[in-house]
Amino acid sequence: MEIHRYEKIWTAVALLLIVGLIATVTYGALGPGVKMVDDSGGTIDADSLGDTEFADPGVTKVGEDQYEVHVVARQFLFQPGTTSPIRVPANSEVTFYITSPDVVHGFEIAGTNVNTMAIPGQVAEVTVRFDEPAEYGIVCHEYCGAGHHTMAGQLVVVPEDEYDTEGS
Repeated sequence: MEIHRYEKIWTAVALLLIVGLIATVTYGALGPGVKMVDDSGGTIDADSLGDTEFADPGVTKVGEDQYEVHVVARQFLFQPGTTSPIRVPANSEVTFYITSPDVVHGFEIAGTNVNTMAIPGQVAEVTVRFDEPAEYGIVCHEYCGAGHHTMAGQLVVVPEDEYDTEGS
């Protein structure tokens, strides 16, 4: 059986594309700084956020250069983040705990690897390191209602010497 030259070329191109796709997925799964969000954040009663650490969401210093940020995503804002930016110091490791009391939202800090869903009753946990002062936008990437397009926030990484423990 003879195979036409063009058929051999297209078969080789198709195999290269398949190998490239597998290599890209493998690199994305195993590459540095990329990991899947799991259920390590736990679950809570979405109707009783006032009885949890989400009653007063914000930034908390938990160690030397380590901070926790509790964020509530609700229609159509991030608390904190929308009315006042989340402020963290540079050269710090920040763990975000995100949940929602109403509907499914997205929580993405543009320009970082932080990208997760905020699901009612579940707490998403994502840790990221900020080395340089910068400003980042926070967006909801899950359609959450008529005002979804207005749901945005801001994260400000300030120089260490300008940050105080009050979060200003």
